[in-house]
Amino acid sequence: MSAVSTSSPTPPRRNSSGRALASLILCSLSSACVSPPPEGDQVRAEALGTMELPQAWKADPSQSAQLVADNWLQSFNDSTLDALVHEALINNPDLRVAGMRVEQSRVGVTIARAALRPSLGIFGTGGSKTGGGSDTSSALQGIMLGASWEIDLWGRLRYARNAAQEDYASAHADLEFARQSIAAAVAKAWFAATALSLRANIANEMTGSYRELYSLAQDRERVGAGSEADTATALASLRQTEDVARQVELARDQALRALELLVGRYPAAEIKARTELIELPASFGTGIPLQMLERRPDVIAAERRVAAAFNRVGEAKAARFPQLTLNANFGAFESEILQLKEDYENPSGGLGARLLAPLYQGGAITAKVEIRTLQQKEAVAGYARVALQAIGDVENALAISQSLAARITLLTEALNEEARALNFTETRFRIGRADRRAVEQQRLNVFNARMALIELHSDELAGRVNLHLALGGGFDPPST
Repeated sequence: MSAVSTSSPTPPRRNSSGRALASLILCSLSSACVSPPPEGDQVRAEALGTMELPQAWKADPSQSAQLVADNWLQSFNDSTLDALVHEALINNPDLRVAGMRVEQSRVGVTIARAALRPSLGIFGTGGSKTGGGSDTSSALQGIMLGASWEIDLWGRLRYARNAAQEDYASAHADLEFARQSIAAAVAKAWFAATALSLRANIANEMTGSYRELYSLAQDRERVGAGSEADTATALASLRQTEDVARQVELARDQALRALELLVGRYPAAEIKARTELIELPASFGTGIPLQMLERRPDVIAAERRVAAAFNRVGEAKAARFPQLTLNANFGAFESEILQLKEDYENPSGGLGARLLAPLYQGGAITAKVEIRTLQQKEAVAGYARVALQAIGDVENALAISQSLAARITLLTEALNEEARALNFTETRFRIGRADRRAVEQQRLNVFNARMALIELHSDELAGRVNLHLALGGGFDPPST
């Protein structure tokens, strides 16, 4: 039986090649060998091209001089809304999904960082004289501690680590925007449910007026002052109004169920809506477009994705160069069957290095670089899409806010005039110069004006929430 020989590599001598290797290692440990990703202004210039960001919003330049205020949720001064948003942040499944993505990205950073550090391992083997079998290593007993460390000469591992860190930052920004979106969705659902509840009450009041008109039509038909057609018309109007009331009640219940799903409850339409709509908070600063792009989380996430793609291009390019791995081992072996060499020192250890240089892989490395470059261009285009969408969100929200404010002024005046007309009609009815039908018809005009005004107020509140979301303002209280 031949002897098993185990030899350890001879340690490298301190010569010029050793000094060159040390220089490469020092270079690999410095950040100068890895290019930093493009800054935010560079990404915007590449993505938006010749578009110039104005110094004020076109739809409402007056608010651009003031900075965007955080904690917009508190401005509505509604403790129930605060509690619903807090509940949604805990229970909403979409947020839990986004949170798990953040955790996965965090673990990915740990894995990428681990590749830059030495790795340690223990190898052990054992067997007995009577073990048998074809595996001769079972006759060898021993244990070995081994260590290896890839020297990141060209920055490949650091590029991979940086890409993982940018992925983590992007996922974290996506989570923050998801939080803001959920808070905004809860607020809008709460306002919509309140408005629909108020409209349902008005619809029931309108049903009462139409029922009165139907009763008056029946009385007029009995005394010969009205016709059967008038009675049929009044009954048709009553039934149509009852149908509208049912539709509004259904819409209210659907809004409540949607709200309950957002906060993680069973959709039973059991949340009690407010008895009146919240007053629109005072106006606030909107900042300038550049500030919005620098603070809105989904834009930040898109910018971090560009940085991650840049680092992956660097990782792919660095893969074209040789990989140098240092290794060391220390262990002891013995055998009751095999005879070790006479000069074998037990225990023993050694140092060594492994060099792996790609020579030909059928163009795979070049193709990977091309793919990563195209992915970087895709990330830049994705940033442009998100940035343009964000700018459009703010401009549209400001324009809608101004339009709704003007319409509310007009409808408020119209409601006041309808109410005055109702007072005049009731006075004429009391002195016998108008009948009950005129009073009920004018009361229906008031109801219609109230319904329209409530809908506009609800839209105005939702528009304010959309504006906060578009500007990227936070809803949490400022940290102390």
